[in-house]
Amino acid sequence: MSLWKVTDLGGLLDKMIMDPSLAGSFVQQVTVPLTSMFRDPSFFLNLRQRVIPYLSTYPLIRVWIAGCSTGEEAYSMAILLKEAGLIERSLIYATDLNPFSVEIAGQGLVPLENLGEYTENYFSSGGTGELSDYFSSKQGKFRFSDELRSRMVFSTHNLAGDSSFNSFQLILCRNVLIYFRRSLQGSVLELFDTSLENAGFLGLGPKETLLFSSLRGRFQQIGDQKIWQKIN
Repeated sequence: MSLWKVTDLGGLLDKMIMDPSLAGSFVQQVTVPLTSMFRDPSFFLNLRQRVIPYLSTYPLIRVWIAGCSTGEEAYSMAILLKEAGLIERSLIYATDLNPFSVEIAGQGLVPLENLGEYTENYFSSGGTGELSDYFSSKQGKFRFSDELRSRMVFSTHNLAGDSSFNSFQLILCRNVLIYFRRSLQGSVLELFDTSLENAGFLGLGPKETLLFSSLRGRFQQIGDQKIWQKIN
């Protein structure tokens, strides 16, 4: 709290009421981006093998990446859809509370020093080509192709307060719920349930689960990864 010269959260809230511009600074500080392309490769391998074939049956595929941070997971999903021949009939909505992260994600720029890690993850997740096929190098960074970026919509969205904005066949919200108290986790999961079409899929982080949710009876886990399919 020393950054804002207050001793507790109540004092910070009082300051934000007096100076609304502090809210942006607060969000930027407390929503620290931590992400990687094809993070947890076995998860993305399972998406390729178990979920993508189902998505291919839809004329228009809508995916929501909730808590997208700086966009690496969203671009990973776009590459999966591209390699399945589905990118031209897909829309990926990538949202985050932090507007600064959303701005970075929309630029599609990633430092080249991360390329080695991303390439290793890509092949471990079942990549069928070369990761470099999907970007061009510019000023020490790579930028994802226009084809991928044209199928993506980046926007701010507050999982704690905003409502559903579309219906989706796949929602990924990985390593976000672990930061929420149990009651808020329940509210967010209800939001996802409302936003998912029947038989749609929900992907969570490795330490997140539906097992203790009141919605668990509406979903069936797919394989050994944290992927659930809505069954009723």
